[in-house]
Amino acid sequence: MSAASAWLAQSETSTPLGPLRLVATARGLAGAWFDGQAHHPGELTLPHRPDWPIFQATALALQRYFEHAPSATFDLALDPQGTVFQQAVWRQLLRIPAGATSHYGAIAQALGQPQAARAVGAAVGRNPISILIPCHRVLGRDGSLTGYAGGLHRKQALLLAEGAAGVNLGQPALIA
Repeated sequence: MSAASAWLAQSETSTPLGPLRLVATARGLAGAWFDGQAHHPGELTLPHRPDWPIFQATALALQRYFEHAPSATFDLALDPQGTVFQQAVWRQLLRIPAGATSHYGAIAQALGQPQAARAVGAAVGRNPISILIPCHRVLGRDGSLTGYAGGLHRKQALLLAEGAAGVNLGQPALIA
C-alpha cells in the first residue's frame, strides 16, 4: 500500500516560513510539507478538512513552536508512512531536543548500524513531517548545514530560532 493511499484528508496551516500542507491518516498526522519542498506530494484530491482535530492541534502546536522554539515540544499523534528503516530513523530524529543537533553518522551509530550514514541521510531527506519530526537538527559531521528538503534558509531559520549551538560557527552541539 502506498503512503498516499492511507491519507484521508488534507489541510494547510501558516507558519512564519511559509504555508505547510498537512495530510492525515486515521492514526494521526502523516505529512507536513512546505510549498516547493522536495518530495512534496503535489496537488492532492483529498478532502480539505481544517476542522479535523489533528489539523487544529498541529496548527496550535506550530504556533507555539514559533513563539517559543527553544522550549517547544510536540505531543501529537504522528503517522509518517515509510519503510521500517525510515521509521527507525524518524523515531531517532524525535530524540533530538530543540537547540541540539546531531549528524548522520551519530544517528546510524544509535541505530546500531554505524556503516549506514548514507542510508540515514536518505531517510532523513524523505522525512514527510517537516518541523515536527526535526530533520532540520541534522547537520554534517563538521557542523555544516547540509541539505534540507524545505530549503537551507528554512533549516537555518529553525536552528537559529531554537538556539542551536554552533550553527554559524561550524561546530554543532552533537548528541547521539
